[in-house]
Amino acid sequence: MKGRQPAGSQPFTTAWTWLRAQADAILSEQVEIAGIAAPPFREEERGRFLRAKLDRIGVATEVDAVGNILALFPATGNGAEFRPVIVAAHIDTVFEPGTKVDVQRRGRRWVGPGIADNARGVAISVSVLGALINGAVRPKHPILFAFTVGEEGRGDLRGVKHLFKEGSPLRQAAAFIAIDGSGLRRIVHRALGCRRFRVEVHGPGGHSWADWGRPNPAHVIGQLAQRLSQVELSRDPRATLTVARLGGGTSVNAIPSENWLELHMRSESPAELDRVEAQFRSQLAQSVAAEEDRAGEKLRARIERIGERPAGKLPSSHPLIEAANEATTVLGRDPEASVSSTDANVPLALGIPAIAIGGGGQSGDTHTVNEWFEDTDGADGALRALSLLAKIARF
Repeated sequence: MKGRQPAGSQPFTTAWTWLRAQADAILSEQVEIAGIAAPPFREEERGRFLRAKLDRIGVATEVDAVGNILALFPATGNGAEFRPVIVAAHIDTVFEPGTKVDVQRRGRRWVGPGIADNARGVAISVSVLGALINGAVRPKHPILFAFTVGEEGRGDLRGVKHLFKEGSPLRQAAAFIAIDGSGLRRIVHRALGCRRFRVEVHGPGGHSWADWGRPNPAHVIGQLAQRLSQVELSRDPRATLTVARLGGGTSVNAIPSENWLELHMRSESPAELDRVEAQFRSQLAQSVAAEEDRAGEKLRARIERIGERPAGKLPSSHPLIEAANEATTVLGRDPEASVSSTDANVPLALGIPAIAIGGGGQSGDTHTVNEWFEDTDGADGALRALSLLAKIARF
């Protein structure tokens, strides 16, 4: 550890001292977690392992309607107002069912799908909860540990969206801290918004010779992809638009009756996302109209929104960011403000103070089966989270 122990209460000092000695245990648990598959919408096995682990250290848990695992660390007193500090770590991975989960040690690195994203964040969260117990900490704000599902890919943040659904008492949360991946400097306080769409174009289809001339959905999809490549995108605030997948048809010698395309747009600015979406819809309408004019026959186009991650940001002067900066510098690191798409997107979009931080160490090849993690700084990632919690939950 390059930094120093910050001043604090006796319970905090006890928790810090205990946690500082847990580096090997954290890494061991991280490797064990990564060895349990948790594909999109099928996180149950990893969830059962986690609940059993928490039960062994004396932590009661509950599972909500979508599969989030919740563990509440109580506050001092029994005030009427419930304003918890939420610590979130997603338990799912980006990898589809059937992906071989084989975590191996290669020199100083551990290699395997999801070893850093987010087995590291889960292991760090469990260790911090253990430190609070061992220090007999009594915070002024209750701390809700949320091990969320559906953060990655098709999950579309479904776990954290459920936590903050309309009418949820968690919309009154004092703060939200996501622990996601590796690193000791990054402080994500700008949520990168994204929208994902699937376009389907339907026509009468037909034989490629006998029915030639009928409207062809493939022409529309091809024109749309070309038109989207020409859309002017903002550089500040930055926006991106990606045609990601396309397909359709039944045979090489038939006019297809259906073709489809999936696309993805990103920006920090909700207004820019609105502008790009409007451009996309306009280009689709023009592509359909051009093919209908050519063939003299109607087509049917359908747009489905298949994912949305809201954008938002927290001012750099906010006390949560100041506390995160302090928790980083006390460990001898320089804080680095960042933008990303994490579980923190949802609370940020709702105006709840939220950030995402890494769990220490270094990693690479993220979202590939060769993802790797190197434990370069022991328990420092957990100590940073503990120090931040001490400031925000006040203990």
